Amino acid sequence: MSELWSHLVSWFASHGVLPLLQFLHLEGLAGDPNDISASLLIAAFQLCVIGLIFRPLESVVPAEKWEHRKLTKVDFQYTVLMLVGIFPIFSYLILTPIANYFGGPDTGPGDASASPLAITHWVPWLKQHPWLLFGCYYVVYDLVYYWMHRLQHALPWWWALHSMHHSTRQMSCWTNDRGSLIDGFIQSMILATVGIVMGVDPEQFAWLVLMGELVQNFSHANVRIAFGPVFNRVLVSPKFHRLHHMLVDPTRPNLHNCNFGQVFSIWDVIFGTALYNEPLRPTGVGDPMVDDDNNRNLVGLHWNAAKRFWGAVRRLEGWKFGEVAFGPDYRPIPVDQLDLHGLAHHVMQPAHVAQESPDETPPIQASTETA
Repeated sequence: MSELWSHLVSWFASHGVLPLLQFLHLEGLAGDPNDISASLLIAAFQLCVIGLIFRPLESVVPAEKWEHRKLTKVDFQYTVLMLVGIFPIFSYLILTPIANYFGGPDTGPGDASASPLAITHWVPWLKQHPWLLFGCYYVVYDLVYYWMHRLQHALPWWWALHSMHHSTRQMSCWTNDRGSLIDGFIQSMILATVGIVMGVDPEQFAWLVLMGELVQNFSHANVRIAFGPVFNRVLVSPKFHRLHHMLVDPTRPNLHNCNFGQVFSIWDVIFGTALYNEPLRPTGVGDPMVDDDNNRNLVGLHWNAAKRFWGAVRRLEGWKFGEVAFGPDYRPIPVDQLDLHGLAHHVMQPAHVAQESPDETPPIQASTETA
């Protein structure tokens, strides 16, 4: 299987990637064409998994029943754009040259260019156990992601960007890649730096990202699936992550500050942010300035996020930790100064629920909402 994958990567690099780089006169600036080829093939694989597995599941076991999927269209467009365009270009025109400049993967005992903090530098025998090494890489990668995610919610100027991801009222398997390009750049630089420091080579890093992305594509899917009382404490399930995207509950205002994990929910358990045994809730953001994203197209989404970011990052309030909403001039306003009942303005209408088994959460019946 590994040999077949290598042949496929080499063939696509020779017949697709390299000719394109030469046509654009970028062959001297980009990374290894084989790495770019592998990234694009991984992206194609990811799109197939989302479209052929996760999307049908949303029709079989939906968490919410929608009369239409109009609001998911922009997320689908952005997912395709990110996976086959923006991410590969950014990774191999920017991140790879940076990695090569500051030190690359630890390839052997005499490799002086390897990061001095590489895991294999301190535990050399892991080189003989690639699967265990990959697992170590991912544990570190996922822990960093958890704390970065918490910071995205706690730092107002970063929330101004990250809120674009949370603004959707129809969270689906396409929602994971919905996010500001500025936010994506910051995240990528942090996670890529972690990869460089750990000594991960580009192909391994691509698989690290794929693993995280596929889990997140599934955890964002509109399905009422959990992993049971034991595995729910270890891995992030769609039901677990959907609570992270819930609309604010004015009667329990801190309830939605939960379930930040990417792949491993154990971080939420360890650090006290895990929330279980709650019914499924509508998703979205009550703040009208953020909820307006649902009225925008792909360009408008980013313009809204950029305005919120500029309104927050240039003000002192944008650098003070805490949960905020945004005023008419995009000034961050602490939520404890606002009427949360007013912010929770998108309320799902009650509807008849089909008979369900005692241990299954019924799907939410949503009223029609226009973009």
